[in-house]
Amino acid sequence: MKLTNPEKLILIMLSEIYKKLDIQGGVDPKFVESAIFSDNTWGFEWKYSGIFPSASEPTPPEVTEVLNYLDMWEFIELAYSHLDEEGKKELASKIDSPFGKNFKFKGFDGNNEAEYIGITRFLVNDLDRFTHFKGREGLNSHMPVLGMYRRMYQVFEPLRRTLIDAPLSVDQLAAILKSAAYRSEGR
Repeated sequence: MKLTNPEKLILIMLSEIYKKLDIQGGVDPKFVESAIFSDNTWGFEWKYSGIFPSASEPTPPEVTEVLNYLDMWEFIELAYSHLDEEGKKELASKIDSPFGKNFKFKGFDGNNEAEYIGITRFLVNDLDRFTHFKGREGLNSHMPVLGMYRRMYQVFEPLRRTLIDAPLSVDQLAAILKSAAYRSEGR
């Protein structure tokens, strides 16, 4: 949902009144403020689908991209957590991963991927999506990761359709995690 600057100001002022009067209604003024201040106003249609029964605007492509990466990482972490020690050793023998032995979603770079880190925090903390990642400090990878996630997702996406009631196998995990490593032309 695109809002003009005057509309944003009006909504912020109404949210402040809402909080000051301690109105307990169906709209969360903290959420309204967070969506406006973080420029994630697309979230209104997600949070309040009863007010906005049909999406008036498509989901921004950056949001879809973040959703894809969160989905992928949830599968990676779940599969890794189900591996026994032998499975973890087998995986380690198959990859030279930039993650070391910590196969956890670390977020996006706060300096170079600010829009993506903002969307991630908003999805996880304000919209309560992908609560698996809630409570992780800042979701800031402190290094650019978009290229790496894009390479990983190219491997994961065809597998995603086959993952019904089963975690990723060691070989599938290895293929996804191997793709994270940067490959220059000719390598």
